[in-house]
Amino acid sequence: MDGEVLDRIEIMQGDITTLQVDAIVNAANSSLLGGGGVDGAIHRAAGPELLAECRTIGGCPTGEAIITNGYDLPARHVIHTVGPIYSGKPEDSHLLHMCYQNSLQLAVQHNIISIAFPAISCGVYGYPVDAACKIAVDTTCSFLQENRSLKKVIFILFSAGNFEIYKTNLDKLRTI
Repeated sequence: MDGEVLDRIEIMQGDITTLQVDAIVNAANSSLLGGGGVDGAIHRAAGPELLAECRTIGGCPTGEAIITNGYDLPARHVIHTVGPIYSGKPEDSHLLHMCYQNSLQLAVQHNIISIAFPAISCGVYGYPVDAACKIAVDTTCSFLQENRSLKKVIFILFSAGNFEIYKTNLDKLRTI
């Protein structure tokens, strides 16, 4: 793996709502109107203006991404993407790949140079973390090889277990 690409990826454990980056990614539901987990935390931290803006959008299909302002968050923007509810079918991996691909593409289109992702679809949507991590990291690495404008991609995991899975996956790439 290209060392320059890997130098632009960071793994952290913590709360995505506290990061000072250009954009954080929300693992949203298709209504975009808030929910549990990281989605609820982002909506609470951003304040009521985020919900008001999301109401004007009218939802988001699985695999796609939409950008809003960050409001009371340290991040200037929130990129909302709707991950697949895990079913074990082949389209799950394609849809999860598209969540990362479309979020990264939206970031570049909006001149975002730093972005943070949670573990999309790994909470109540049931995606196995090992498999989701591989999709997240592989998609991001491929994207970064073609797009130099993104300077920092952070994967921020709330749980220690998920953090270790992401760290191990990235450490393996760094030794190739």
